[in-house]
Amino acid sequence: MRFGDQKGANPEELLAAAHSGCFNMALAFGLTKAGKVPDELRTTAKVTVESDGDGFSIKKIRLELKGRVPGMSAEDFKKAAEGAKAGCPVSKLFKGAEITLDAELLK
Repeated sequence: MRFGDQKGANPEELLAAAHSGCFNMALAFGLTKAGKVPDELRTTAKVTVESDGDGFSIKKIRLELKGRVPGMSAEDFKKAAEGAKAGCPVSKLFKGAEITLDAELLK
């Protein structure tokens, strides 16, 4: 579906789902490799589609992360999340878009 109230997902929503899933896997892999096994990682990607001449472009993507990682500081969690954002293959695909990250370590 394109836009509106009809059932179904549009391509931008599917890209957001792929981005959040890829980012989560990259972060989980990095944390586990560093000896910090996460109890929970939940990421949502919000894609912003903007008018671009005669068409539209994805200009911004916001990753919203909430996670539980025993024995990890909020600062180290944010650093690991930023690394995953930079290394995630889907993030690399969107290198022309502004990708922001809001990471919250839950207790």
